[in-house]
Amino acid sequence: MKQVFVTGIGIVSSLGIGRVATFKQLAAEESGIAKTTLFGKEIFVGQVPLTNKELQRQLAIPQEEVVSRTALLGLLAAKEAWGSNREGGLRTAFINSSTVGGMDLSEQYFSSENKEANANLFLMHDLGTITNYIARSVGDFGYVSTISTACSSAANAIMHGGQLIENGHFDRVLVGGADALSNFTIQGFQSLMVYSDKWCMPFDENRTGLNLGEGAAYLVLESEESMTASGNVPLAVLGGWANANDAYHSTGTSPEGFGAQKSMQAALHKAGLAISEIDYINAHGTATGNNDSSELAAMQAVFGHNLPLYSSTKAFTGHTLAPAGALEAVFSILALQNNLVFANINCATPIDASGSLVLQTAVHETKTVLSNSFGFGGNCTSLIFKQAV
Repeated sequence: MKQVFVTGIGIVSSLGIGRVATFKQLAAEESGIAKTTLFGKEIFVGQVPLTNKELQRQLAIPQEEVVSRTALLGLLAAKEAWGSNREGGLRTAFINSSTVGGMDLSEQYFSSENKEANANLFLMHDLGTITNYIARSVGDFGYVSTISTACSSAANAIMHGGQLIENGHFDRVLVGGADALSNFTIQGFQSLMVYSDKWCMPFDENRTGLNLGEGAAYLVLESEESMTASGNVPLAVLGGWANANDAYHSTGTSPEGFGAQKSMQAALHKAGLAISEIDYINAHGTATGNNDSSELAAMQAVFGHNLPLYSSTKAFTGHTLAPAGALEAVFSILALQNNLVFANINCATPIDASGSLVLQTAVHETKTVLSNSFGFGGNCTSLIFKQAV
């Protein structure tokens, strides 16, 4: 089995454009969530601070070209991750993920402000069209695929990319995901009565629900042989991964977090690590009543009295849906590179009295990070990243 290295990262979110701006905001405990008027309502969201026209200008895409915001965000992050990579005879794949796809354009077709029926607004509706657009714009890929498993989508894309390299099918894989804010998803979460009318508070006794965000993030995964050919250096090692499903409810997880328990245990086994060797957990932590209590129960069941430091970073970005696992994979790698653990901001009354919840960003020896991503239907994925030696 081949070892899987991370050699590139790219990210776009409400924290800013690129990994440098992102780390600066995380380290300073500055959230990208703000109350704004969107789709005719005042709402707390994590919005990328660039219009579509500005994104197209930055990407040198003609203004008259109709491109989904999801694709624009994805392309910007993918290009940062991909950097100056060239094909060079390497077997290369692209695994993308999304839940929204081109919904931001499709909604415009039905808008009362749309005076002309423009069928071009539907051309990027399908999730696969977003993937193909990014793939054509970034590189020459021998295999292109799209994963959509709700909020664990990007984590599953990373896992799939790791499997392709580990088993020798490909040398290098670009993995991640993208989603733009849409009225459809906002109203969907509001209909479930889990959208907070104030800044979200993960793992707080008085949490009232999540805030949505938008963004994109990608990782370049490579084998050792690929790095020799590409000249890239490792940023981290993707040491373990696992997916499990508790199949408890269509939109919630079991109170005990059985699926989350299994995914964490299997990821630890895959990585060959004992529970005492995990230094930090980047939790899924959506700030909904069900998720936070269920995830905490799962972590306590797996780690017992050895629960590592953990936090949710969704109060920084909002819940970005499909790409959440990729954004948080980037955060995990930044934690490894800088020996930091990131604050669980906006938490006044923790639901956990163990003292493991990180309330302030702090210097901490961080050699291993476990990152959790859980989706509707109980689709649970855990990834483990290790410092590159």
